[in-house]
Amino acid sequence: MQNHPIYQLSSDIVDQLAATFPDIATEVGIAGHDDRWTDLSPEGGEAALHTLRVLRRQVDSVPAPANDWDRVAIDLAKVTLEEEASYYEHEDHLRDLNSMASPLQAMREIWDHMSKETDEDWTNIVYRLERLPAALDGYRTSLDEGRRKGMAVAERQVRAAVEQCRVSAGTGSRLVKLLDAYEEASGGGAMVGRLETAVTDARAAFSELADYLADTYATDAAERDGVGSERYVRAAYEFLGTRIDPMATYDWGWEQIAELSARMKEVAAEIQPAASMSEIDELLRTDPLRTVPDADALSAFIQDRLDDALARLTGTHFDVPEPIRTVTVNIAPPGSSLGAYYVGPSEDFTRPGSVWWSLTPSGPYPVFDEVSTAYHEGFPGHHLQVGVQVSLADKLSRLHRLWVWKSGSGEGWALYAERFMNELGFFEKPDYVFGWLSGQMLRACRVVIDIGSHLDLPIPDSQPFYPGEKWTFDKAVAMLIDYAALGRPYAESEVTRYLGWPGQAISYKVGEKAILEIRDEVKARLGDAFDTKAFHARLLEVGPVGLDLLRAELAR
Repeated sequence: MQNHPIYQLSSDIVDQLAATFPDIATEVGIAGHDDRWTDLSPEGGEAALHTLRVLRRQVDSVPAPANDWDRVAIDLAKVTLEEEASYYEHEDHLRDLNSMASPLQAMREIWDHMSKETDEDWTNIVYRLERLPAALDGYRTSLDEGRRKGMAVAERQVRAAVEQCRVSAGTGSRLVKLLDAYEEASGGGAMVGRLETAVTDARAAFSELADYLADTYATDAAERDGVGSERYVRAAYEFLGTRIDPMATYDWGWEQIAELSARMKEVAAEIQPAASMSEIDELLRTDPLRTVPDADALSAFIQDRLDDALARLTGTHFDVPEPIRTVTVNIAPPGSSLGAYYVGPSEDFTRPGSVWWSLTPSGPYPVFDEVSTAYHEGFPGHHLQVGVQVSLADKLSRLHRLWVWKSGSGEGWALYAERFMNELGFFEKPDYVFGWLSGQMLRACRVVIDIGSHLDLPIPDSQPFYPGEKWTFDKAVAMLIDYAALGRPYAESEVTRYLGWPGQAISYKVGEKAILEIRDEVKARLGDAFDTKAFHARLLEVGPVGLDLLRAELAR
C-alpha cells in the first residue's frame, strides 16, 4: 500500500515536470501537454531550475520511510531532481546541440509519437506546430548565449544539426507528411488551412535555424570533438548512476574486443569456412537469401520475430503484463540518425510500445544483425522493461514508473536480453549469432572509442589497430567497419553520435557487465533456490535506476 506522503508528492512532481517539459511528457506518454513546447530560452532555463529546486526542498520535508519501497521512492525523487537541476547549474542547456539527443531532435521527431486519430489530437498537433517557430527561437537564443560564453559545441555536431534542420525544412520532412496524414484521417477537415500555414511556418523556422547555425554559430564551433575528463566523468555518472574509473574501463573495453574478435572468427568459420572476415561481411550484406528487399519486408521480418518471442516466453521466463503483450514495428521517416530505437507505451496504455528503424534510403537490407536488435529494442528488451515499469502502479511511485530511466541499467538490460536470447537458442542460424556478436563488438568498440576520444587517450601499443596513436574520427569509423561489421554510413553516424553525447555510448556494455555480476551474486547467495524468472521479475521491478541502487536492491 502506498500510504507514505512521498507517493502523492511524486505524482505531483510528475505533473509539475510534465508542465515544465511538455515535449518529454509526450515522449513518456503523459496526457494533457501535447499542444506546447518546453521553454528553451535562457529565461525558461532559469524558471525550470527554480522549479526543480523547489520540488527538491519539498522532498526533503517528507517523513522518514516506513519500508523499502518508501525509501526507494524518496531516494529516486532526490536523485532525479538533483540531476535535472545539474543540467541547468552546469549551463548544459546553453550547449545542448548534437546529432542524436538534443532539443533539436525532439522538435523534429515528436510528431511520430503523437496520436492522430481524433479532432482533439489534430488540434494539439496544429497548436504545437504553430508554436514551433517561437520554441526554435528560444532554443536559438540559448545556443547563442552559450556561443558568446565560449561554450559552442564541436563543428561536427553543428554540421549534423544543420543537415537535420535542412531535412526538416525540405519537402520530404515529417512536417509535410503531417498534411497527408491529416487528409487521410479527416478527408480534408476544417483545420486543413491552419495546418498548411503552420507547416509552412515551421519549415521556414527550421530553415532559419539552419542558416543561423551554419553562418553564425559555426564560426565559434570548437575544432576538437572531445569534451575532456571533467565533463566526461560527470556525464558518465548521469547515464550510469555509478562512478567509473575511466582508465580501468578503457582497458576492460580492449579486453572485451579481444574476446569477441576470437569468438566472431569461430562463428564466421561456421558460416563459410576459410573465408576472411571481410568476405563474411560481404556475404551477409549482399546474399539475396540473407537480405530482404525493402523497408516493408524488414518491418514484417522484425514483427514476426517479436510476436514469436512474446508467444513463447510469456509466462515461462518472463512475467508479461497483459497491456504489453503486443509491440508495433515502424519505419522512421527520413532524416534521423541511422539505427533503431524504442518508444514506450503511454501512462494509460492507449499508446502501445513501439520500435522504430531509421534506415538508409533504399534496400536491400541485411537481417543478420537485426534479430538481436529486435530483441534489444522490443521484447524482451526495452519493451518488457519499460512496460513492466509503467504497469507497477501498486508498488512504484509515479515518478519511478514514468520519468526515471538510467541508461546504464536500461541499456544494460537490453544488452543482457540479447545475451539471454542467445542462451535460449533464439539465434537459430550462425548468421544471427554472428550478428549478435557484431552488436556486442559494436558496444565494446563504443567503450574504447568514447572514452579514448573524449579523454584524448592513445590506443594501446599492444593493439594491432593503430598502436600508440591518438583517436581521430576516421580511426573510430574504421574500427566500427573493421571490427563491428558496420557499413560506412552507419559507422559515421555512430561516431558522430558518440562525440556529441559523451558518456552514453559506454552505458550498454558497462550496464550489461553490472547486471551479469548482479546475477552471479544472487546465484551465489541463493544457490539451488535461484530462479531465473524470479530474478528477472525482481530486476525489472526495481527498473532502470542507477546501477548502484540496482545492485543494492538486488542484494536484499
